[in-house]
Amino acid sequence: MDLAGSETAPTRAHAPLRDSAQHGFKIVIIGGFGVGKTTMVRSVSEIRPLDTEATMTDVGVGIDDASGVPAKSTTTVAFDFGRITLDDEHVLYLFGAPGQQRFWFLWDRLFAGTLGAIVLVDQRRIEDSWYAIDRLEHQGTPFVVACNDFGETYAPDQVRDALDLSPEIPLVMCDARERESSKMVLIALIEHLYSRVGQDDSVE
Repeated sequence: MDLAGSETAPTRAHAPLRDSAQHGFKIVIIGGFGVGKTTMVRSVSEIRPLDTEATMTDVGVGIDDASGVPAKSTTTVAFDFGRITLDDEHVLYLFGAPGQQRFWFLWDRLFAGTLGAIVLVDQRRIEDSWYAIDRLEHQGTPFVVACNDFGETYAPDQVRDALDLSPEIPLVMCDARERESSKMVLIALIEHLYSRVGQDDSVE
């Protein structure tokens, strides 16, 4: 399964699921409101992603806190879905979770059957990521943390301290708009999952 080996994305309108595909792996991208989850799914998916973006209206005023993302005009109201073919038999399914607090009840359902998760972070609003990390730790779901590039960056050690991350949890920088950058986040997650398997085997 060579995720890094796919240099170019297929034409999204012509990427049917192969008949030989037998194994599907589910990954969830989670994080606060407006951190770039939909953008990441769109940038890395080989198919035109399914999304549930809806226009933000005055009805959400006082319910969704958009103060940190004043230019945002749409929001995910269920989840985003994308796909990456790893090889003839293995397929990666990507689910982007909604970030608003009123949709958090969906998160545990999205976690079901998940191989691992990516916590996407806006370094300007680090506190928005605390609940996502708490829920993943509560569920026992392995994850990596990816800091999306919004032009304001801190040293990785500063972000790690602010999120109170365990040393074994990978922390990477990315630009969710760029396919190669998003792909490297997925590779970091897969490498983390493999390292956990190795640790479990050594304990036995």
